[in-house]
Amino acid sequence: MFKSLRKNFFTGLVVLLPAVVTILLIRFVVIKTNLMLLEPIAGTLKPYLLGSVMLEYLMKGALFILIILIIVLIGYGTRVLLLRTFFSHFEKLFFKVPMIGKIYSAIKEMSEAFLGHSKWIFKRVVLVQYPRKGIYSIGFVTSEAKGEVQDKTVEKLVNVLIPTTPTPLSGFLILVPEEDLINLDMTIEEGLKLVISGGVLPLPDRISVKKNEHT
Repeated sequence: MFKSLRKNFFTGLVVLLPAVVTILLIRFVVIKTNLMLLEPIAGTLKPYLLGSVMLEYLMKGALFILIILIIVLIGYGTRVLLLRTFFSHFEKLFFKVPMIGKIYSAIKEMSEAFLGHSKWIFKRVVLVQYPRKGIYSIGFVTSEAKGEVQDKTVEKLVNVLIPTTPTPLSGFLILVPEEDLINLDMTIEEGLKLVISGGVLPLPDRISVKKNEHT
């Protein structure tokens, strides 16, 4: 009886969790948008609303839709050659600003990768014996190690991000010899789903492990 209740509870949890997380995420975006954009704009226009609460809510709704339309238009504009050239020129000026340019560049690369606008910043998914031998962690290869860290080591090193659950954008950067990596057939999307779900989401049967010759 207890086992059946527990099984049904976790089954219901798996069904409800994605919807709850999605609703909370939407709520977070709406609240932040309201505080950062809608409230300040509504504050300046409040004298013209004659104290009507209904008009204030309607105005906020209209502003929210207008913001979405502006974002869509900017996205469309970057596809038009003339506007794309303008945005590209503006970005080049932005990149030249000390510190801000570096931060903007990093955020741009991350957003493009995770919103599907460009190729993934992660190259492949691997297994790494971390934090000690005998314990395996999912890792994402970001690039090959270069510069001083490679010059002062004998092995060919690879930069690997060990992500945290459920936020794969945070984690630990470790430098691992190439021969110590176990390459996986799973895609970046599948690796991210595995990490975000904490291993709850099953992986396709086609996935297999490929060990390097030296492992």
